[in-house]
Amino acid sequence: MEKIESPATVSPVIPVEPLIRPAEPGDADVLHRFIVELAEAEQFPGEVTARPRDVAEALFGPRPVAEAVIAEAGGEPVGFALFYPTYSTIVGRPGIHLEDLYVRPEHRGGGLGRVLLGHLAKLAVERGCGRLEWWVLRTNDPALRFYRRLDARGLDEIEVMRLDGEALRALASATASPGGPAL
Repeated sequence: MEKIESPATVSPVIPVEPLIRPAEPGDADVLHRFIVELAEAEQFPGEVTARPRDVAEALFGPRPVAEAVIAEAGGEPVGFALFYPTYSTIVGRPGIHLEDLYVRPEHRGGGLGRVLLGHLAKLAVERGCGRLEWWVLRTNDPALRFYRRLDARGLDEIEVMRLDGEALRALASATASPGGPAL
């Protein structure tokens, strides 16, 4: 026999208007947790070595290098976007680079990612930016589909390059003095 729930026992799903607010120093632990969750969700092939204090220093230290906004639903943090300024010599204007965008799985599909990106787009326009850019893993098909629905486009003309670890240290210690290695 099938159990029928009475209307009194069914929890209504009440849409909650999300609040997007600037991150504050007390949010470093939440932001760090979201960063770890994002890395796990993307099956990032390495360990997250950043600590909450690294996040706090980057966002709220004496020389902040990035900003973040927190998405809240029902008073609880459910997502974030972390971004930093860029500059394009081609367009002669600043830009915004979105480093991370994350919405907890149980809050996806309701437009919160679009609200977060819309918030950054508004900031970019208000700040006179010529671009809002980000990187996405080629293997992240759901994110790629989401971004394409927003009319974002991939760039064929750019290859992302990286120096890190020993290669970074080797180049940093190389000298460009006469007779030394030419760069």
